Amino acid sequence: MSPALSPATGPTPSQELRDALGAVRAEVAKAVVGQDAAVTGLVIALLCRGHVLLEGVPGVAKTLLVRSLSAALDLDTKRVQFTPDLMPGDVTGSLVYDARTAEFSFRAGPVFTNLLLADEINRTPPKTQASLLEAMEERQVTVDGLPRALPDPFLVIATQNPIEYEGTYSLPEAQLDRFLLKLTLPLPERDQEIEILARHAGGFDPRNLAGAGVRPAAGVDVLARARAEVARVQISREVLGYTVDVCRATRQSPSLSLGVSPRGATALLATSRAWAWLSGRGYVTPDDVKALAHPTLRHRVQLRAEAELEGVSTESVLDTVLASVPVPR
Repeated sequence: MSPALSPATGPTPSQELRDALGAVRAEVAKAVVGQDAAVTGLVIALLCRGHVLLEGVPGVAKTLLVRSLSAALDLDTKRVQFTPDLMPGDVTGSLVYDARTAEFSFRAGPVFTNLLLADEINRTPPKTQASLLEAMEERQVTVDGLPRALPDPFLVIATQNPIEYEGTYSLPEAQLDRFLLKLTLPLPERDQEIEILARHAGGFDPRNLAGAGVRPAAGVDVLARARAEVARVQISREVLGYTVDVCRATRQSPSLSLGVSPRGATALLATSRAWAWLSGRGYVTPDDVKALAHPTLRHRVQLRAEAELEGVSTESVLDTVLASVPVPR
């Protein structure tokens, strides 16, 4: 191990804060069976001030996962069901005329919350999808020329169905690039599905999280302190170079028409640092970069049409890229 990667070069992460976030995951598990990787991904997004795109077939607990996380962190949460007739003002808010005062006043939309669940985001037209761009990037909403700051923390968790395309609108690349992570929720294993049924047979009500025993295990103060520690996690120049090389290799892949942008490289840096901190280290290793490459980059690349026809997947291309880039020692 080189001196640049030595544990002595980084600060010692706080076990107390990691334990608090571990307790959050335990609270979520009271309502959601499995999906541990998705829960960890959501925690990483909160630590990095990023947004998440959740993809999975109906019925794999996407909405329940978000509601459970919100309850475990005691965050304000609002849900918007994205439909073809949803207007931008329905999300961001709008000016409303008050006949009593003969003046216009601003009525805040559901985006003014800590955790916004954008359910089935690909079912609304691009104009409404674009209404989230400023909120996700600038953490503010501008109405009638006046910017209005959003609360902190602010996190958009959008869901979409990967198999249903009728009546949907593909998210533009600019919108996809605003999401820090794209997490896929698989169908549960047999034992997990039996546990789900057993809970329902025992009276579990997904609409009553308090009845399921989900309690706040951490709050905004814990998140703020954890974010400060993540920001102190060190990364050597060798590992920075490895991160850049991975992203640049996607731009040279013959299977991709669109590779990872510099924004994607900075996202991979951020998620790798958060994962290193959660793993109990004050420094980033190449393995941290590898561990977060798929969820951080899979939505930032685009397959060539001929590659899709040949059955090539984004995941296999990223595997090939990671295998081709030399790992620093």
